[in-house]
Amino acid sequence: MKNRIWIFFFGTLLVLAFFFLWSRFAMSKKGISSLQSRDAGSVVAINTQDTAIQKGAEIYQQKCAACHQINGEGISGTFPPLKGSDFLKTVTKSRIVKQIMNGSNNPMIVNGVTYNNSMPPQISNPSNAVAVANYILNSWGNNYGKVTLKDAQKVKPSKTNRKGMMRHGMMGKGMMRNR
Repeated sequence: MKNRIWIFFFGTLLVLAFFFLWSRFAMSKKGISSLQSRDAGSVVAINTQDTAIQKGAEIYQQKCAACHQINGEGISGTFPPLKGSDFLKTVTKSRIVKQIMNGSNNPMIVNGVTYNNSMPPQISNPSNAVAVANYILNSWGNNYGKVTLKDAQKVKPSKTNRKGMMRHGMMGKGMMRNR
């Protein structure tokens, strides 16, 4: 039984590492101006004139794509999709920023599917959280509006989640630094 747990753990780690490396490779091949999605070769165009969207795309690639995938489709039953997400469409902008900055341990329902995995805090800087939120809200066919810095300033990083970032080794090692 113990061997199965270790095999599952390392297998999951290997899959996540593969997706992370694949997303980095895809970014270097396509550049930041467009991202190739897996479905029918469609391309999501990013307005390269909008530096905030560029910044959001870069941070998304570094911090979000391993779970939510380059194409925003997530991993069914494990990590929720961002593309066409009814959750993103209906929640407040401050709630989106709070999820990015503080993570969540609560179950959520996205497009009728319940997701129980926790999401660790990803970004501690409000302006970077706004950039990522706006990238997500306006990519892959999403047209869910814009988040402002004022929305982000309403959200304070929770002490519990900041400790969680430290406990998981995410602070100061490049994974969460200033983001």
